[in-house]
Amino acid sequence: MTALNLPRPAWMTEDLVLLEEQARRFITQEFAPQIDRWHAAGIYEREVWNKAGQAGLLCAAMPEEYGGSGGTFAHEAVINRELSLAGFDTFGAPLHSGIVAPYILHYGTEEQKQRWLPRLATGEMVGAIAMTEPGTGSDLQGVRASAKKSGNGYVLNASKTFITNGQHANLVIVVAKTDPKAGAKGVSLFVVEADEVQGFRRGRKLKKLGMDSADTSELFFDDVQLPAESLLGSEEGQGFYQLMKELPQERLIVAVHAVAMMERALELTIDYVKQRKAFGQAIIEFQNTQFELAECKTDTTIAKVFLDHCIGQHVEGKLDTVTASMAKYRLTETQGKVIDRCLQLFGGYGYMDEYPISRMYRDARVLRIYAGTNEIMKLLIARSL
Repeated sequence: MTALNLPRPAWMTEDLVLLEEQARRFITQEFAPQIDRWHAAGIYEREVWNKAGQAGLLCAAMPEEYGGSGGTFAHEAVINRELSLAGFDTFGAPLHSGIVAPYILHYGTEEQKQRWLPRLATGEMVGAIAMTEPGTGSDLQGVRASAKKSGNGYVLNASKTFITNGQHANLVIVVAKTDPKAGAKGVSLFVVEADEVQGFRRGRKLKKLGMDSADTSELFFDDVQLPAESLLGSEEGQGFYQLMKELPQERLIVAVHAVAMMERALELTIDYVKQRKAFGQAIIEFQNTQFELAECKTDTTIAKVFLDHCIGQHVEGKLDTVTASMAKYRLTETQGKVIDRCLQLFGGYGYMDEYPISRMYRDARVLRIYAGTNEIMKLLIARSL
């Protein structure tokens, strides 16, 4: 479903076309009939993760020896786009597969990869990453969470907030200080199996402006005893480096989401204005409607072309931090403008929660905030000048 007239990008190989069709068919048959119920409940059922795993929609870029599909980021991008085109903007699979799993793949020991990746791929384990704390947002060096040596392991104390997948996650990567005096070099990442430790507790599922069915939560770690093997990798003090290396992909995931939401908003709005009549004619026949949608289509087309370029660069290992930051910044800003204009063309119905454009308007706002605010993106881009 798209209102754009673009050829498939060069990275869209035949197997990716098949994956796109498979994902679309599965989502339409298995997930789409439940979307209103999940929206009303404010959370997805736990079994959704198992179904997604069975359908091959989790960890598609993980190697086959670790339970994945052996694909690339392009496979993740195809799946994420299909989820958003179908209205599943709140499902935490993109973070689970495209952020949590890669940390383990790229920095974990062989034992850690064998232990955790297959269970993430099946949906047996739901992944989350606990960076943000009350009072600290984009300043990752300012985290107060601590992991102190204790015998052969560690004692973890942390209060984390705004954690995606927080209510369902049973594998949580926690950002903590192992050496509070060492600045960025004192940050380490720990993998916590939430069902297996004492002292872990889930706080509130946070009530938000949008993303109602996303289980964004508070998580608390009170004197949690961790074995030495919970340290991601084999060396302390590598956490900040690991975070910085993975953030470009996280920001590209946000850009994929933003463009897919624009595509969906444009498609829904074009369909609506062709059917809705005012003053004896369809709304599409008014010049103002045509001009507004012409601008929306142009902006969305430009956004998708740039996004496809970035995905191609990333698949080839050439995407740099500055370009990923530009994609996250510009495409989420464009998304906000396009969805706002689309809602306006729905008139009063656009303000009603029963219409998808209303949810999209609310859900879109956070994309300019998470994965690093757009102000942080500008700072990163400015350093390249």
